[in-house]
Amino acid sequence: MRTAKLRRGIEGLLVGVLVSASGAAAAEFSANAGWVSEYIFRGVPQKTSSASAGVDFEEGGFYIGTWGADVGDGLEIDGYLGYTFEVEDFNFGIGGTGYYYTGDFDDTYQEINLSFGFAKLSVDVAIGQYENFAGPTQDYTFTSATLEHNGFHGTVGNFSQDFDGTYVDVGYGFSVAEEVDVSVSWIYSDKDLAFNAGEEDNTLVFGLSKSFSLSD
Repeated sequence: MRTAKLRRGIEGLLVGVLVSASGAAAAEFSANAGWVSEYIFRGVPQKTSSASAGVDFEEGGFYIGTWGADVGDGLEIDGYLGYTFEVEDFNFGIGGTGYYYTGDFDDTYQEINLSFGFAKLSVDVAIGQYENFAGPTQDYTFTSATLEHNGFHGTVGNFSQDFDGTYVDVGYGFSVAEEVDVSVSWIYSDKDLAFNAGEEDNTLVFGLSKSFSLSD
């Protein structure tokens, strides 16, 4: 689950600054590819066995990119951009994300993203709108808190406003030969987010991913 006028305003500002800054310093381009045994986004099941790929540009705290994943009925294609910065031991971020679909799997989501981090703790907030096909547009706020340490992570996320639901994600990630990242997670989705309405989900998810530098 993924406000349009506000997001477009932020996009215009960020893109303008990004283009102005791009001539002053070298940019970093990268690509990524991955696969998960179960594609679960914010506790909501999407597809069993899903491949994905993306491209990113980063410079001086600014970032812009796109990412796509197989959702069975076509593709999910995301576009995002934003700015991150640090103040002593704290880090902050602001950006926007759009989620679009080539088939009838789902409809468009657009959101503002805010983040805060200190030490091993990070908090993320997404404020968005869901176009909801022919139904009324729905508003949502998604908040999550994540702790990370030595490859281990634990996340608790919650939806509010027109969406409801809570999920928990606990897992471990590590790298193997050729810098391939391997991950395993246990994801709990409550009755509002689970695949079968009224039932809870407990899912073990395995993942593989690799990033490539395009700046060399």
